[in-house]
Amino acid sequence: MILGRVVGTVVATRKDDHLIGTKLLVVRTTDPSGRDEAGHMVAVDTVDAGLRDRVLVVTGSSARMAAGLKDTPVDAAIVGVVDSVELGG
Repeated sequence: MILGRVVGTVVATRKDDHLIGTKLLVVRTTDPSGRDEAGHMVAVDTVDAGLRDRVLVVTGSSARMAAGLKDTPVDAAIVGVVDSVELGG
């Protein structure tokens, strides 16, 4: 799983039929403390995440296993909104 923060949305008026009705969000990857990392990705939102929410993202075949995405051409899916992260020390 990847930690990230929602930084934007993607509007695609023409897309694969399996993606109709899905919300596409731009996610910036973060480290566990919440600091931004270099990468961005577009992910299908399965949990009604919002702008600036910290989220859990799965990629690859795990993304297609998320709710409602079977047989959908996705490589990343938001599967959780993060409340907190605690690191042991």
